[in-house]
Amino acid sequence: MPLLNAQLNGIFALTLGVGYFWAARDVGARRGYLWTAGVLAKGLGAALFVADHFLQGSPRSFLLFAVSDGTLAVLTLVLLLRAERPAAG
Repeated sequence: MPLLNAQLNGIFALTLGVGYFWAARDVGARRGYLWTAGVLAKGLGAALFVADHFLQGSPRSFLLFAVSDGTLAVLTLVLLLRAERPAAG
C-alpha cells in the first residue's frame, strides 16, 4: 500500500475523531453525524476488516479493529435508538 493511502487513512480517522468532539457538544442537533460516522462508517469498517481477513488473509490481529469498530457502531446505534423513543410516564 503506498504511503499516500496510509496518510489519507490517518487524515480520515483524525477527521472522524474531531467530528465526535464536535457532535458531542450538541448531540440533539448533530445526530446525523453520529448516524453517519458512528454507525455507518464504523459498521462498514468493521465489516471490511472481517471480510479482508477471510478473503485476503490479513492478520488475525486486524480482527481487533473489527471488534473495536463494531462495538462502537453497535453502542452508538443503541444509544441513538434509545434517544429517539419518547420517555414513558
